[in-house]
Amino acid sequence: MDIKRILVTGRMYKELEKLASMDTKREYLFLPETEVRPNHFNWADGYVAFKPTESFQFGNLQWVHALGAGVDAFLFDRKWKMDVVLTRTVGSFGRKIGEYCLSYLLADLQRHDNFQHAQTQRQWLPSQQKLLHELNIVIFGTGTIGEEVAKMLSAFGVNVYGISRSGAANSHFNKVLPITEVHTVLPQADWVINTLPLTLITERLFERNLFCYMQSAGFINVGRGASVDENALLEALEQGQVRRAVLDVFREEPLPENSPLWAHPNVVITPHISAVTGVDEAIEGLLAVLGEMDNGQEKVSQSVDVKRGY
Repeated sequence: MDIKRILVTGRMYKELEKLASMDTKREYLFLPETEVRPNHFNWADGYVAFKPTESFQFGNLQWVHALGAGVDAFLFDRKWKMDVVLTRTVGSFGRKIGEYCLSYLLADLQRHDNFQHAQTQRQWLPSQQKLLHELNIVIFGTGTIGEEVAKMLSAFGVNVYGISRSGAANSHFNKVLPITEVHTVLPQADWVINTLPLTLITERLFERNLFCYMQSAGFINVGRGASVDENALLEALEQGQVRRAVLDVFREEPLPENSPLWAHPNVVITPHISAVTGVDEAIEGLLAVLGEMDNGQEKVSQSVDVKRGY
């Protein structure tokens, strides 16, 4: 594939302007999303952004590169032109998400909230904490990110179980089960972590029938917000199936001010920051993909299976 003209847009377009001096083989155009017009897609054969602009069309594009790990903004409920290659940025996202999850697991195990409250009441309440190696954690998604989270937790002796579409074995998990057998492992889960991409299969996957298998489990969502039925999650919290939810992603972002999740005492909300793309990481990933294409590599390492959606 011979990419000669690349349109770069989105919130990071100014910081990425240094690409023009780093990659002199190609011509770049850097624009804010509001200034991208349909004719720009006739000029460019490559498009780089976090998501499509409102004016997005395939035009003469041969290649699209997502600046994040998730590609649902490009593929979910959208018809894709099959001869256009889609790649994504992965970088250190798995490690970032792993550390994000680990921080909340440890805070929960060490009862940070309880001791902070006791301090405000001037109460001296010693207790014995559970250890990481005593935990059973179920991770939905055994791809690049889920695998990295499992690898990190396994290093601390955590019992990590994976859920995937196929149930194919993965050495970083104690065991991987297909989604059809999720009921066999969720009742024993201390925590459930969602790392799944958003597809037609995973939309609203976490709904009432799934939450009912949990027995006072913690729930972390670092995948996609639309994979969770928020009303069902609130019900699960009230019924004690989920005792604590740590949510970094939501169906609607920013989370609306009137969402009941904001005020729920057992919900932690973070603004989609578990794995933020850094400028250097974005550039490194982009140039790596271009280098593979320049070398004639038939399938680049960060390419997306557009039929599967990830």
